[in-house]
Amino acid sequence: MTAKILDGNALSATLRESLRERAAALAAQGCKPGLAVLLVGENPASQVYVRNKIKACETVGLHSEKYDYPADVAPPVVFERIAALNADPNIHGILVQLPLPSQFDEDAVLEAISPEKDVDGFNAVNVGLLMQGSPRFISCTPYGVMQMLKAEGVSLKGKEAVVVGRSNIVGKPMAMLLLGANATVTVCHSQTADLAAHTRRADVLIAAVGRPKMITGDMVKPGAVVIDVGINRLADGKLCGDMDFESTKEVASLITPVPGGVGPMTITMLLTNTIEAAERAAEHKEK
Repeated sequence: MTAKILDGNALSATLRESLRERAAALAAQGCKPGLAVLLVGENPASQVYVRNKIKACETVGLHSEKYDYPADVAPPVVFERIAALNADPNIHGILVQLPLPSQFDEDAVLEAISPEKDVDGFNAVNVGLLMQGSPRFISCTPYGVMQMLKAEGVSLKGKEAVVVGRSNIVGKPMAMLLLGANATVTVCHSQTADLAAHTRRADVLIAAVGRPKMITGDMVKPGAVVIDVGINRLADGKLCGDMDFESTKEVASLITPVPGGVGPMTITMLLTNTIEAAERAAEHKEK
């Protein structure tokens, strides 16, 4: 068996057509969706991510604003900008690109963003709503994974799902979404004893640990759905995921590639969250 490839680029393109229509409808009402992105420092990967997000905004008709700060900027300067953006009716989503330099308390920065504009879904209020099963905004990468599973018609009810990774950005919210879809969920991490024993029983296996090719084909249940969230750069400059693609694709039924799998979906769900925020703002304005 060779797994079917889940093409994140193709699904993103389809979803963005719908987003374009929603953005145009809002603009016609005088409410053009707006996203503000704050970038501190000159981390090359962060610069690429921000550039891709800004470009994606343009493709679906969103207004975007980018604020660059040097790595040694004083935190109050950034907090002042966030406060101004919270009050700006033309901005519906605020994103602070992580990681931040050491003088920042990242949790404090995320808490400074209004929960109504927290399109990354990292504010504690939005994390709590997700935990309760009534999310306002869903963290973009897990949201993208769920959309890929939905588009492929993967039923999660009663299935064994294993998430490898427990980060606040991917692992934990991913587990909550899978639970909400009635899967039985196991979360593994760096301290898990006998990781392979867990991964081999997974009907749906999601890797989000940031370790290149750590999960190999002999660790995968035959016919499993395999979602690779990891993006790692090898010594030769090539990108790879947390899965060993060549060996796992011969065992799984569905698999995401790296690049071109979950990555494009993450940005698409950021756009989705921003448009949803604008739609809520427009509805509130009408009342």
